[in-house]
Amino acid sequence: MDNKTLGAALLNIRKQKRISQSQMAQDLNITRVTISAVENAKGNVGIKTVAQMADYLGQQLTLREASKFPTFEELKNEQ
Repeated sequence: MDNKTLGAALLNIRKQKRISQSQMAQDLNITRVTISAVENAKGNVGIKTVAQMADYLGQQLTLREASKFPTFEELKNEQ
């Protein structure tokens, strides 16, 4: 998963949960600009911050072996 895809996923989950960037920033003690940077794949944000954001949204980051072929889930989410 690239930064753009990860950021878009976090953005969508945050919006589905109706959490503002400002509220998330306040709760995690990070800046709203940092959240925007992650969601828009801009700048250089550390993995610790991304992991905190994912955890806050009830998600977890996992590693899996890279494949040159998309998974069924990835194909399904493209529609």
